[in-house]
Amino acid sequence: MVELSVIDLGLAAALVLLLALLSIRLRSNISQQLVIAALRTAVQLTLIGLVLKLLFANATLGWVLLMALIMLLVAGREVMARQERRFRGWWGYAVGTFSMFLSSFAVTLFALLVILGEDPWYTPQYAIPLLGMLLGNTMNGIAIAMDRLTQAAWEQRAVIEARLMLGERWEAAISEYRRQAIRSGMIPIINAMAAAGIVSLPGMMTGQILAGAAPVEAVKYQILIMFLITTGTGLGTLAAVSIGSKHLFDERQRLCLNRLRQP
Repeated sequence: MVELSVIDLGLAAALVLLLALLSIRLRSNISQQLVIAALRTAVQLTLIGLVLKLLFANATLGWVLLMALIMLLVAGREVMARQERRFRGWWGYAVGTFSMFLSSFAVTLFALLVILGEDPWYTPQYAIPLLGMLLGNTMNGIAIAMDRLTQAAWEQRAVIEARLMLGERWEAAISEYRRQAIRSGMIPIINAMAAAGIVSLPGMMTGQILAGAAPVEAVKYQILIMFLITTGTGLGTLAAVSIGSKHLFDERQRLCLNRLRQP
């Protein structure tokens, strides 16, 4: 594998700075966000590289679980931050975090114990990257789905309340918007699967090939990862939308939009 120097990374960073300068000239108001995101990427990936180096050298179950817990908590915060109208209080954080815990952790454990069968099963080389890819994609799906659900409930509140007054239960009154939210959350991963190998070469496969792995073996791992990510995203999105939909109504089946924060 070709080793990258600081100069090589600096050249790539210069391209991002060039894009930021162009955005300033065009007054697109994204230059600051672009630079901050680039800095966060560099710092966070550098730190995680150092952490993983230590984790690989001390591959104990306790350290792996601690790393997984931190990843889950941070992912839960990102889900909440990406929603325009999120739930107030701890619910805004708990819905996404709990849904990711149920889906991503369950799928990761299944892959480690049943499919890969590595000994020990919590080997960081497999456990952390798998969980990271699942959490990242599930996080995006849940954030999009929850944002779509809460926005639809706010914008269509008159329709939902009218259906409730006509005698429909809350499940029926919001069912159409719940289906739309689930579909929105699943579109990115469905598009990724549909375009894989034709329009794009997925990241894990590309990384393995660049590292010198045989293309056929890289393809096998990528297919496995895509299927796991799809399952995790689907289960997480279904769980989050189901829990969120129920929380939009009280015990008397009244629509409670005061449970949502205003943008």
